[in-house]
Amino acid sequence: MTEDEVRAMILSFPEVEDGTSYGYPSYKVAGKFFTRLRAEDASLVLTEVGFDEREMLMQAEPQTFHLTPHYQGYPCVLARIATLDAGTLHAMLTRVWRKKAPKKLVKAWEHDHRL
Repeated sequence: MTEDEVRAMILSFPEVEDGTSYGYPSYKVAGKFFTRLRAEDASLVLTEVGFDEREMLMQAEPQTFHLTPHYQGYPCVLARIATLDAGTLHAMLTRVWRKKAPKKLVKAWEHDHRL
């Protein structure tokens, strides 16, 4: 994927907007951190990924999924944009968005998408 494709997918979720997190450009939904692009390694921060799932992803696709020491203790994984599968990204972003967006917004979105 390209950064433009990733950005378009991120912004396709309702009420997601540009923001900052710890001084870095990020994306937020309802004022809550959603994700951010890491310019330093052309990766995306994907949250709501349990430690076991993260290990499985990094073992299955080490060219895509990785971690830096900073994120070691957090339930997240980093994904290299260039090798990231669009379907995988959409599924992971959907999971995060559903958890962080207001419940009323999620319910309306699920109704529209028949989830």
